[in-house]
Amino acid sequence: MFKPLQVLDEKNKILRNKAEDVVFPLSNEDLKLIKLMKKHLLYSQLEDKCEQYNLRPGMGLAFPQLGILKKIIVIVYEKNEGNFEEYVIINPHIISHSVEQIAAFEGEGCLSVSREVEGHVLRYARISVAGFNEQGKPLEIRARDELAIAMQHEIDHLNGILFFDKIDPNKPYFTEDEIRLI
Repeated sequence: MFKPLQVLDEKNKILRNKAEDVVFPLSNEDLKLIKLMKKHLLYSQLEDKCEQYNLRPGMGLAFPQLGILKKIIVIVYEKNEGNFEEYVIINPHIISHSVEQIAAFEGEGCLSVSREVEGHVLRYARISVAGFNEQGKPLEIRARDELAIAMQHEIDHLNGILFFDKIDPNKPYFTEDEIRLI
């Protein structure tokens, strides 16, 4: 039986705290939660499950969004229709990035933010992220475009940053002449 996760709302002060590095091995509770996060994110992107469980669509979650200040992010990315890739990165950090910046054309959303937020968030078009998998083995992931945006968004959660913090109030929108909108 699937029970949707309780994602903290943006008003919760926990979301503004910095997460702590994770020490290995992971606890059974952390491993179970990672598994639930993967399922929640997958179901939120499948129309029938999304309706059945009344989920808001999302492709990423960070432990702080569940009230746990640990550096763990989970992303379920639909690479092409019906083909999903799962990413679990523990203690993630960006080790390199492109000069080129992009923004999500319609703006970003967040499972912790239940309101519409106007504006573009500038993100690197390509990044390399280093961290560890669930077994504590080092990993490095290269991401571009939507996946790169999602990883930067989730890593921000580990630092107490919400996406709308990065929208410039003096220039909330960019044109396609100024930046590549995806």
